[in-house]
Amino acid sequence: MNAAALFLRADQAERRLCLLANAAARRRMVRGLFCSVSRLGDGAVWYALMAMMPLWLGWTQGLRAASHMLLVGAIGLVLYKFLKRTLVRERPFIGLVGIECAMPPLDRYSFPSGHTLHAVAFTIVATGFVPVLAWVLVPFTLLVAASRVVLGLHYPSDVLVGALLGAALAVGSFALLP
Repeated sequence: MNAAALFLRADQAERRLCLLANAAARRRMVRGLFCSVSRLGDGAVWYALMAMMPLWLGWTQGLRAASHMLLVGAIGLVLYKFLKRTLVRERPFIGLVGIECAMPPLDRYSFPSGHTLHAVAFTIVATGFVPVLAWVLVPFTLLVAASRVVLGLHYPSDVLVGALLGAALAVGSFALLP
């Protein structure tokens, strides 16, 4: 079975969950929250976090942490862009009737979720250096992941695969970088 046929089956299997999550975006406060979280997940939070690392850890260790995050982020960017161009899964608001696009996507295709990939990867790397950040970053990362489905931009499987790829990148980076 090719990717297009596999995605078509998955799209239909995930339809009910997409409709349920996306219905929440019809409430102004919910939509506002998830649009804000999504925008912050575009990079602002992660860049600010990288900039703060030298303040928390001292110059040398902080630059090491920020550089580690930048490297993982760059690899994640190349990976998810390659997968999106190769697998070309349309977004739920395009492929499913009844899904409203609550904010414009950053690119055309859906699989995997780059927001989720980066949120998970950056959270794992940052908390590897500053464990107490988990109290803030884990809930934020969960909101970023949820925002992708609520806003009609991703299927749950896009988010799941994005999270798995982000975790694999981050964990693998700690194994490879001293």
